[in-house]
Amino acid sequence: MLTCVHKGCEKTYNEEENDDNACLYHPSPPIFHEGLKGWQCCNRRVTTFDEFLAIPGCTRGRHTDQLENPPENTTTTLETEAPATKAATRVENGVEIYDSGPKISYTQTISKTITEEPKLAPIEKEPEEDDLNIPVASDTECKRPSCGKKYVDDATSRGEGPEAECIYHSGTPVFHEGSKGWSCCSRKVLEFEEFLKIKGCKKGKHLFVGSGKEVKNVEKEIVQCRHDWYQTPTHIIMSIFAKKVDKQNSSVTFREKELDVDLKMPDEKRFITTYPLYQLIDKENSTFEILTTKVEIKLKKANGISWPSLKSDENLGIATTFGVQGGAATVGGKQYTLATDSPLYANK
Repeated sequence: MLTCVHKGCEKTYNEEENDDNACLYHPSPPIFHEGLKGWQCCNRRVTTFDEFLAIPGCTRGRHTDQLENPPENTTTTLETEAPATKAATRVENGVEIYDSGPKISYTQTISKTITEEPKLAPIEKEPEEDDLNIPVASDTECKRPSCGKKYVDDATSRGEGPEAECIYHSGTPVFHEGSKGWSCCSRKVLEFEEFLKIKGCKKGKHLFVGSGKEVKNVEKEIVQCRHDWYQTPTHIIMSIFAKKVDKQNSSVTFREKELDVDLKMPDEKRFITTYPLYQLIDKENSTFEILTTKVEIKLKKANGISWPSLKSDENLGIATTFGVQGGAATVGGKQYTLATDSPLYANK
């Protein structure tokens, strides 16, 4: 028996029974955008990963077991002219003729190396366990993500042997800026086929039938939100851009040199992170407000130091300054306002 490699099909088949209508599959790659999941070749979009895997194919064709491997590297050849080092190439009628010299070809190899993203706190729930009194049909596949083993009998699949061990992912899929992975482990890949091959990071018992109880889905998709900020002599004003934040169930916690943010949004989306702050803040007099399209945070400085960056783990680069001459503070001013004990005095 052969296994079809078409996405959405992946069934076993006999070549003798294969024909032009035997396979129902998706010819185009998957698409993930703003929490929705689907395939580029059809219009259906869903919100959960399990629903995405269950979307039926939209194209009929023949089964195949031949998988085309995408190239590992993309090579781009650029041609540019060398610097103008003119040399006389010939003489015509007593006049020297110059040209700009030969063209130099550069070959640039772009390697598909993934930069590890900042780790986000995974949201996990207590793993559901099988009710051993519920019978299991033969060949029932384990429901835990990335396991794939099928039930044989109680002694084999629920005993103590190697076939009873379930290796799975306890978190949720995370797709961000082209990278794909799971919230429960750090590995990230670019290709969807490689994402499906990521080995589980947890060990436990198989889940063939579940507990038999109705369990409310509390899994949330971890997302990232863009932020921006500016400062005055007394405050840091920060904006986190997130739409329709749940005011009742979201929180912003101020610490002396940290900012903890936990925002809950529609469609079970959640933004959760900690900002290590560049300087101390007055947490008692810092405030936040949840608006329609963003969360505005006002951090009260504990001293008069101008912050070159918002976070302490960022490269400083060019400092953000504010004006101190004439009228209100202005971003992009020419001077710092520094406390008398500012460590930046050592650089002046």
